[in-house]
Amino acid sequence: MEFSTVDLKRCTLVRLGGRIDGTVAPELGTSLHALTEGGQYKLVINMKDVSYTSSAALRELVTAWKTCRRWNRGDLRLAEMAPNIQKVFELTGLDTQFMIHATEVEAVGSF
Repeated sequence: MEFSTVDLKRCTLVRLGGRIDGTVAPELGTSLHALTEGGQYKLVINMKDVSYTSSAALRELVTAWKTCRRWNRGDLRLAEMAPNIQKVFELTGLDTQFMIHATEVEAVGSF
């Protein structure tokens, strides 16, 4: 899994890549938790380079999303999903929970 962040004026941009399965999902959770513990509650996660996501990865994203939205502090938005990852979100019903944008620029601009 690749994980990089860019601090922008409106939010923090997180770029993910590779396979996010059960072995690396805790690492994803730890990285996202570190961001929210640092006071960054407006997150955009670019999933363009993610080739696979497991239920453990979805759990970590939902946990981070709930943390960001708690007490109306911010939100977590997703951008540039590959069609196979988009299908996973549709099958689990998470596409109705998360704000999913076609481009990174749209997602950042939505804050």
